[in-house]
Parts: sequence; C-alpha cells; structure tokens
Amino acid sequence: MNILISGSSGLIGSALKKTMSAAGHKIFTLDRNYSGKEPFFWNPPQKIIQFDETIKIDVVINLSGESIANGRWSKSRKQEIINSREKSTLLLSTKLSQLKNKPKLFISGSAIGFYGDTGLSKVDESTSLGTGFLSEVSSRWETASDPAKLAGIRTVNIRTGIVLSKQGGALKQMLLPFKLGLGGIIGNGQQMMSWVSINDLTKMIDFIINTPALVGPVNLVSGNPVTNKEFTKTLGRVLHRPTLFPLPAFIARLIFGEMADALLLSSSNVLATKLKTYGYSHIEDELESALATLLNTKEE
Repeated sequence: MNILISGSSGLIGSALKKTMSAAGHKIFTLDRNYSGKEPFFWNPPQKIIQFDETIKIDVVINLSGESIANGRWSKSRKQEIINSREKSTLLLSTKLSQLKNKPKLFISGSAIGFYGDTGLSKVDESTSLGTGFLSEVSSRWETASDPAKLAGIRTVNIRTGIVLSKQGGALKQMLLPFKLGLGGIIGNGQQMMSWVSINDLTKMIDFIINTPALVGPVNLVSGNPVTNKEFTKTLGRVLHRPTLFPLPAFIARLIFGEMADALLLSSSNVLATKLKTYGYSHIEDELESALATLLNTKEE
C-alpha cells in the first residue's frame, strides 16, 4: 500500500514509518518543509496543502498536533493546542474529500482525553463526551475529520492512551528521575492510567488498516489499566530502583497549573472494546513485561 503520514517525525509517526516500511508499504510524509520536489506538502496556519495526484494514496494517517505537555496551559497555549489539531485535520480531511482518487482509509488522531476524568468507572467507545479542556480538544479534533467521512472515505479516530516508549512521551520523561531513585506516586496514587506500549500501538493501527469494518472512534489502550501507584511501583521494579519520593497534588498544581489536574491527577479507566469486538487478540495486559520489553529493546 501507499501510506501518507502527517506528524511523521513524532513518537507514533516515527514508529509507524519503521514498522510499515518493514511490512513492505511505501511511506510518504506530509511535511511543512518544501524545496519544490516533495510530492506532498502543507502549511496548515496558511491553509496551504498540495498533493501529487499522480500518486495514488491508499491510507492517510494524521498524527499532527502540538504537544499538550510543553509548558503551562495559558489561554494562548490552549488555543495553539486546539488549532494545531482542529485546523490541520480540517484542512487535510477537506483535501481528501476533494481528490479524484480518494484514499480507502483516513486514520486521524484523537486521545482518551475525550472521556475526561472517569474516576474508577470503566469507559469505552460507547461512552459519551466528558468534560474539561482535553475533552474539548479531542471532540473538536474528531469533528474536523468529518469532511473525509462525508465523502465516503472510511474514517477512524484513534483515541490513544498513555503511549509508553523509551524514545519519547511520558515514559522517557520518567526514566531519569526514576533511575536516580527520585520516582514516586503522584497525588494519592489511586488515579487510573490507561497505557499502551508503542509496540502494541503500531500493531493496533495495522489491524485497523486491515479490518474494513472498523470505523469511527477506536480506543488504543492496553487490556489492563493500572493505578498511578501500581505503575510507579512496577516501573521501579523494572529499573531496580526505589520509589520513595511522592509528588503531592498541591505541589503538582503549583508546578503545572491546570495541566496537573488534567494530565497527572485525573483518572482514566478506558477499555479497548472495539478492537476486541472486531477480533484483535494481541492486546498487552501485563505492564511489567511491557516495560521490561520496552526498556531492553532498541526501538529506533
């Protein structure tokens, strides 16, 4: 297949390029750097997007978006986070809807932030929209893919959990303090964490590509959400380090502001119901074995 990826330099995009290329697919990237030779180019802030329509693209995977964890959430920063997802996705999905040779599938990013703070309640793709900033971001991100869907393109919105990889994301940021013996629970440690290893995530996306009946929102999470306390203790065991330094909730809020409640202190107990319903049988359940694999296997 010919696969076009936006956000290809990010954590998930980089892993997908590697696995999809190894599987024999031809990978194209939708980049912002333009020398005049790139077949695919865009500049979302300027509403510019160019496709070489002599190349028939089968699958488009849209992963573009500013990091939600890069600095405190000022009013302007929150708008940047929304715009980088909503406006770019709308530009891309509208372009796809207008192509003479449309792709068979449009996979567009989203996140389990869609559900908001779920407490201990289990949620899946049948659960309605939650409340809070991340719910708003995810909802607007998904709605922006509507032009592709309305044009008859199979559209899947992947709601990703906490992606574990030593190459980036939350786990990479945790490694140094944990290796120094400075890791510890956050808040009361009872908030649920819905995680997914980067290795399993790429397999899930491959499964989506090869399962034509799958449409709409799909949760990309492991089969076993854990509490923050359990995650902390497990990572400590894998690294053979103590986890004695907690981060109290009030300190987290002082450091990170609103972001602390949304990313560190809220609970996310999300199930991968749709994947299981359609026959995906490789969902990882054991956090310890997943972490051991990730931290001892070269991914790049």
